[in-house]
Amino acid sequence: MLHLRMIIPPDRTDAVVRIIEETVGTTHLAVLPGAARIPAGDIVLCDVAREAGDELLHELRALSIDKDGSIAVENIDLSLSERADRAEEEAPGEAADAVLWEQLTGATHEESTLSITYAAFMIVATMIAACGVVLDNAILIVGAMAVGPEFGPLAGVCTGLVQRAPKLAARSLVALLVGFAAAMVATTVFSLVMDALGLFHPGMLDKPRPNTSFIWQPDPFSFVVALLAGVAGVLSLTSAKSGALVGVAISVTTVPAGANAAVALSYGEFAQMWGSAEQLLLNLCGIMLAGVLTLLGQKLLWRTQRGHWRRTPPKT
Repeated sequence: MLHLRMIIPPDRTDAVVRIIEETVGTTHLAVLPGAARIPAGDIVLCDVAREAGDELLHELRALSIDKDGSIAVENIDLSLSERADRAEEEAPGEAADAVLWEQLTGATHEESTLSITYAAFMIVATMIAACGVVLDNAILIVGAMAVGPEFGPLAGVCTGLVQRAPKLAARSLVALLVGFAAAMVATTVFSLVMDALGLFHPGMLDKPRPNTSFIWQPDPFSFVVALLAGVAGVLSLTSAKSGALVGVAISVTTVPAGANAAVALSYGEFAQMWGSAEQLLLNLCGIMLAGVLTLLGQKLLWRTQRGHWRRTPPKT
């Protein structure tokens, strides 16, 4: 269930209440006339099944409530109410399959911001991966994958393309490219410093590395895994199952590939550098392609459900 807290201009309160009452899957409606001060208006509260949330938000935005008032949406972790149970049963579909497009756009917008924190995570993750590839340590590679924040901008690009939001797609792409560029430059310097300290040496790249050699030796499976990871990552975002993102992070080799390219560059190992760059591009392209196709499929399903949406008589 979702909880909506709205500030409504008084001249639109009746229309909003009517929409809520007629929308399948809503309950616990409360109206507090004149309770809001900034902006001034009425406060309207209600709960809605996740399956019906996107349709309700669409109609509220059609009344410009988001421009002249406000709409806040919260997830309800626990609701002990028979009315809530009935509302969820009435709403079509399953909660896990429902997509809140406004929430997805907002989340990806936040995660795809080119900030100091984002850049720091990218740099640290790539440096950890550099240690992993030099030492042929799979544990460090997995840790670097989990730390890397690159899926946020990747999801932002996919969402921006599907939602026809060019600003979101552009800012996400900039964050992705600048983040990887900064991380790889910093890791190249890091590799040179580690070499000066005697902790890295060229022979580490030349010796057999069975645990990490796949990073600079891309094959068809690299693209297949990226496609599957893209599908899983988008599904985890749209279904609010964020725990699956950890699995997505450690199933692709974007950060380790960038790290190996940086270390190889610092030692003039151009064959490994280009192989790692190819691995990186395969993963990025595969994830974005799968993400776009997954979102398009979910959007088609959402439109189908919306086309078959039915109203119920006003609740009494």
